[in-house]
Amino acid sequence: MGSAEERIKLEASWKEALHDEFEKPYMQELGDFLRREKAAGKDIYPPGALIFNALDSTPLDRVKVVIIGQDPYHGPGQAHGLCFSVQPGVPVPPSLQNIFKELKRDLNIDMPKHGHLQRWAEQGVLLLNTSLTVERGNAGSHASMGWQRFTDRVIEVVSQRREHVVFMLWGAHAQSKRRLIDPGKHLILCSAHPSPLSAHRGFIGNGHFSRANQFLEQHGLAPIDWRLPEEP
Repeated sequence: MGSAEERIKLEASWKEALHDEFEKPYMQELGDFLRREKAAGKDIYPPGALIFNALDSTPLDRVKVVIIGQDPYHGPGQAHGLCFSVQPGVPVPPSLQNIFKELKRDLNIDMPKHGHLQRWAEQGVLLLNTSLTVERGNAGSHASMGWQRFTDRVIEVVSQRREHVVFMLWGAHAQSKRRLIDPGKHLILCSAHPSPLSAHRGFIGNGHFSRANQFLEQHGLAPIDWRLPEEP
């Protein structure tokens, strides 16, 4: 069968950086858990080929910005492995609507007609949920199954191996990951979460998108073009 790491399909730079992680018992137990859930007929999101989409879309050597989410969306057809992003044709969720409102306020970028954030990922924005799978209709259902240990390691790897990355930590859950980031090398931006419950308690008005680009440019890096194409 080969090692667990050999069986994982993953972008090469991440595979090299994380290869030891895939050999650890907790990751093998997580894989067994997901196989049992699927065998029991449960719907798991996102589809298997998209579980590592955030890493596949943003190679380690291209990471400029990290946005940390929590769970994949747990409705049919929504999740595709990038936090806050939805598949083409899916209505824009409320938190993402507030992200777009802040982009309009901060950078005067018109509200997109869709919520497919692949273009951001391709420019170096790592859109990382701390749990990479979820059961249909059951938010947080896989949060204690090992994913958070794995994604903590992803955050540590970015902090250790990259320079001048902007980490956007929105809400208490994302801010709990601050301990994994070297503040001497990177810019850490914290605010309330963009959900409707908290967006007006500090997310709207945080200026994170313009501050990120200013930091990147100060360090000789190309800024992120936060505009999305007309069609996903």
